[in-house]
Amino acid sequence: MADYHFVYKDVEGTTTEWDDLQRKFGNLPPKPAPFKPPPFAPSEEESSAPKSKAWIDDRTADELEELEDHPDLDDDRFLEEYRKKRLEEMRVATRVAKFGSVMTISGSSFVREVSQAPSDVWVVVFLYKEGIPECGILSRCLEELATRYPATKFVKIISTDCIPNYPDRNLPTILVYNNSAVKATYVGLIHFGNRKCTPESVALALCQSDPVLNDGLSEGSSREAIINGVRKKFIERVVKQHEDDDDEYSSD
Repeated sequence: MADYHFVYKDVEGTTTEWDDLQRKFGNLPPKPAPFKPPPFAPSEEESSAPKSKAWIDDRTADELEELEDHPDLDDDRFLEEYRKKRLEEMRVATRVAKFGSVMTISGSSFVREVSQAPSDVWVVVFLYKEGIPECGILSRCLEELATRYPATKFVKIISTDCIPNYPDRNLPTILVYNNSAVKATYVGLIHFGNRKCTPESVALALCQSDPVLNDGLSEGSSREAIINGVRKKFIERVVKQHEDDDDEYSSD
């Protein structure tokens, strides 16, 4: 016959008078605190959480458009204004990033890329041929300007693909277009400082009469921005030359 043993366990935390007396004299360790489960709190649904700037920053442009009628933003003027600001920042960034380099085009794509460009876009057309040193000099300047002014469209095309029998002696040539019309023509490097031309000298020539160059962000006329940029570059060049002279003098 099996031997059964029954072990009695009282309610957790219950002690006898003897245990209490032993603890009083330090013969037993202190009584452990009774276990208490943490208070129950239902998990909060993401949709019901309060909205913040970080929450808006994570939205895409399409999602921000949809938030126009979002009920959680009806009574929060700050977040609604912030949503509009973020949406405008996205639109500006998209507009600025539209170009940013000198794009190669062909005669068949000239009308689409140049003549049919939007009326608010200025197009700088670079006529060139490989192997002509002056074309290489101007090409490097235009590449730098294209990155500085991504809201202006820069394209390049082989001269005879654009204008049949165009003489090489006229290269390089720049045509400036806006609203389907030619606004300016520059034949040769003479307009930009000849072989010593720089991105700044090219930029100044392009903006002599019209706001051709546009970075998509600056306010005011392009010419004022270009002049400020030229002044800054000139100061940086003078400072660098002065530092180089000091280094050379100290080494002697």
